[in-house]
Amino acid sequence: MTERTHKSGFVNIIGNPNVGKSTLMNQLVGERISIITSKAQTTRHRILGIVNTDDMQIVYSDTPGVLRPNYKLQKSMLGFSESALDDADVLLYVTDTVEKTDKNETFLHRVQQAKCPVLLLINKIDLTDQPTLERLVEQWHVRLPQAEIIPLSALSKFNIELLKQRIVALLPDSPPYFEKDALTDRPARFFVTEIIREKILLYYQKEVPYATEVVVELFDESPARIHIKAVIVVERETQKGILIGHQGQALKKAGTTARKDLERFFRKKIFLELFVKVEKDWRNRDNLLKAFGYQPD
Repeated sequence: MTERTHKSGFVNIIGNPNVGKSTLMNQLVGERISIITSKAQTTRHRILGIVNTDDMQIVYSDTPGVLRPNYKLQKSMLGFSESALDDADVLLYVTDTVEKTDKNETFLHRVQQAKCPVLLLINKIDLTDQPTLERLVEQWHVRLPQAEIIPLSALSKFNIELLKQRIVALLPDSPPYFEKDALTDRPARFFVTEIIREKILLYYQKEVPYATEVVVELFDESPARIHIKAVIVVERETQKGILIGHQGQALKKAGTTARKDLERFFRKKIFLELFVKVEKDWRNRDNLLKAFGYQPD
């Protein structure tokens, strides 16, 4: 009787901002791992989502959208995206039906040099017509001739099962990299910060969401509930005023919706306390970027 082989691999999701990488990640993992909003720079870290079966482990990796850095935080975000090119067993390069094939030539050149299989995913195909899609496929064949092109719609789950089958077929034989009951490499506190930050992205405009970081100071879990204290860090007093709002109403709204999502995520009652603190120019301060997990020790 032949022994069953076990497949494992890192499947890294890369691409420019706003093409649907986080939506795709959540469809592939089957859990709400990556926050999703319509704003660019939603994902700031490299987030792993792990799918296990008896004979397989897929380690999906969502990365920040590729952009030219304007400050040190964005430089760290670009570093997370570039590292995903180096350790992938399968690379998922996500584009959509609006993005031009010559966007971000430098990063695309690095994708062309990838040693692993590349699946080029044209997302949001429900927003275009067949002739336009066919022209786009031809253009991408020229740009990335080694890539296998799969048109899909992550939002409506079109071709997601086909994509999963292709990923499994490309996985190498390997023992698992993580415990078989693991869902992610991130601790619970990380998902608290992501859910709160998502609400800030949804409810506040212009620069405020991008000048914001969330730090969990208390995560006290009991059988019945979790008590969470979180600090929202901003760069200026004016941003603090906008976050809090008149008589605290804006912060209360963000906190209430965050608490409801946290209760769904952890399947427990949540007592959430939010505070706002000013740390001038934190996005360019190495010590704070390191403390917030954006730079290696």
